[in-house]
Amino acid sequence: MDDPLIVVALLLVAASATAAVATRDPSRQALVLAVLGTALAILFTVFQAPDVALSQLAVGSALTPLLVMLSVRKVRRPRRRKETDR
Repeated sequence: MDDPLIVVALLLVAASATAAVATRDPSRQALVLAVLGTALAILFTVFQAPDVALSQLAVGSALTPLLVMLSVRKVRRPRRRKETDR
């Protein structure tokens, strides 16, 4: 393994994790979470764990941010008033 490649991957993970914690808007956090999942998949690939990297890529980069975005959309959606509520 190349030590500089490991250092770059670890710095990428650290930077994206810090950005995920520092971001306050939930929709932006979901996007940064996708970047973090991709960075972790790169790190696992560098450490020669391709099966873990593929799992991280599917779950951490795609499904989890998608679920967060759908949840944020559901919470922020304005409620419609029914005619009987007036």
